[in-house]
Amino acid sequence: MIIKVCGLKDPQNLLDITVLKIDMVGYNFFPPSARYVDHTLPAIPENIEKVGVFVNATLDEIRHKTELYKLDFAQLHGDESLSFVKAVTSFIPVIKVFRIHDHFNPAILNDFNFCDYFLFDTSTEHYGGSGKKFNWEIVKNWEIERPFFLSGGIGPDDIDLITRTALCHHNFVGIDINSKFEISPGFKDSDLINDFVTKVRTFWSDTVINLHH
Repeated sequence: MIIKVCGLKDPQNLLDITVLKIDMVGYNFFPPSARYVDHTLPAIPENIEKVGVFVNATLDEIRHKTELYKLDFAQLHGDESLSFVKAVTSFIPVIKVFRIHDHFNPAILNDFNFCDYFLFDTSTEHYGGSGKKFNWEIVKNWEIERPFFLSGGIGPDDIDLITRTALCHHNFVGIDINSKFEISPGFKDSDLINDFVTKVRTFWSDTVINLHH
């Protein structure tokens, strides 16, 4: 189970979060966002991957941030075209976000099978970070050929839902948490995340062990 904590921007808070048992952190490079990063951040442990979150940015902007922050992934959260996403993959691995709504057509996923990961988030006018959850049940019946993350309104009380959903699709690989763990925009409650991560790891480990017996 990959656990990604998105929307970090305070230097000390970032360091506090990266000592926990997480796998990825997300830096928001969308200027209108309250979690926007426009300053230097400290080095973090090499085992934690850095994801830059972009919304309709230019290729030059993504290249610049990739080099400046030594990003491991670009998370494309906007309305980027197929050709644009392919161009980004030429210099950095891509997490392609799909904003899920009642009329979302999962057939579009096939066009983006060259991406490294998919991420399914709740469709809102603000491109994520809304704290709202979409109906995860619909994902169970989709043909998804890439490993994917679930996002959107995941909170401390969703551990059982996460583990149950994870068992319903073989390409589910992780979760992306954000607003439900915040003290203020961009500043996370490290104690709350630590407790959540510990429970997720335990529940997931126990579930996997039980499946093999």
